[in-house]
Amino acid sequence: MSTPPGAIEDLLRLHGPRVLGVLVRHHGHFDACEDAVQEALLAAAVHWPDKGVPADPMAWLVTVAGRKLTDHWRGETARRRREAATCSPDLLAAGPDEPDPRHTDDTLALLFLCCHPDLSPPSQVALTLRAVGGLTTAQIAHAFLVPEATMAQRISRAKQRIKGATFRDPPDPARLRVVLHVLYLIFNEGYTATSGPDLRRPDLTAEAIRLARVVHRLLPADGEVCALLALMLLTDARRAARTTADGALVPLAEQDRGRWDRAEIAEGVALVTDTLAHAPLGEYLLQAAIAAVHAEAPSTGETDWAQILILYGILDRVAPNPMVTLNRAVALAKVHGPRAGLDLLATLDTRLRGHHRLDAVRAHLLELAGDTAAAAESYRLAARRTLSLPERRYLQSQAARLGGGPLR
Repeated sequence: MSTPPGAIEDLLRLHGPRVLGVLVRHHGHFDACEDAVQEALLAAAVHWPDKGVPADPMAWLVTVAGRKLTDHWRGETARRRREAATCSPDLLAAGPDEPDPRHTDDTLALLFLCCHPDLSPPSQVALTLRAVGGLTTAQIAHAFLVPEATMAQRISRAKQRIKGATFRDPPDPARLRVVLHVLYLIFNEGYTATSGPDLRRPDLTAEAIRLARVVHRLLPADGEVCALLALMLLTDARRAARTTADGALVPLAEQDRGRWDRAEIAEGVALVTDTLAHAPLGEYLLQAAIAAVHAEAPSTGETDWAQILILYGILDRVAPNPMVTLNRAVALAKVHGPRAGLDLLATLDTRLRGHHRLDAVRAHLLELAGDTAAAAESYRLAARRTLSLPERRYLQSQAARLGGGPLR
């Protein structure tokens, strides 16, 4: 019986990073190994629908990819022999043996390699999505709204930069924080796109959650790994209620909570509850705990803002960040009034100067304080500064609602 194409695609996405990990561990040469794996995946996509999925897909892919790599190096060796024949009688080394197709899951080590500290965060994200996520260069370029040629150059430079880097076994634990941060960046870009016509990019959020599940499966006892997965699930649970049918933004306070994904919420809350019982309070665990409080509240009015304010206060000490302070200002306003929140926002004028989210939150708090003219002006300023079209339209509508007039 033939295997459905969707099931084959899932198998290839599952095994692709593992196969690449086996080859890189055995041979090094990340770039050549990735090319060989891509050829093996293409061969599987062509042959498996007709001939059936082999009993051991992983071994099949490792064997085919190993042969592709051997063929490549034999060709390169022959070329070098021809070039060297006129100047040296020495024989060049033969190509490598094929790797042993053992069922070793090197996905985590591959993630660590893609998140090498010598790479910039954008390069780490791009390489992770390409090598571990299995996205094409065109898909990654589309997600980040850059030309495909630009993204191809970024990925190529990243590969060259880590050429010769050690494929550690086990991976260096100190690099786990970088891996989690990269997955966090991927998820955030998918959940609220920084620019473009769409509020969110579901392919990126889905990929971030999938990779977080992979890391959680490999490191189930790590508190921050559990917490990051929980945070993603609890946040992603709102996705159906975040936009209208025509793609317009719906803020949290106005969302239909009946449309939230209760299965994701239940899984996320369970992860948070379990992790709080045994792990120290890290930045992802605190964020996940805040998301859980929101998720369990029947409505905005019934949200335990006092608890959220306490959690943001701890988070602002554990992982100081202007965006954390921005969110704490909202919670502070809910508990102690909008003027208290505005006073805290004033401390961010230097650190977040020119950022549209600072203007948007200030507009909201000014409106709550009754200063509608200043609120309208802040909404208009925020609309000018955002690169996201759905956010811009929402902010413009808020300004117009308060009599702020058209955007200039």
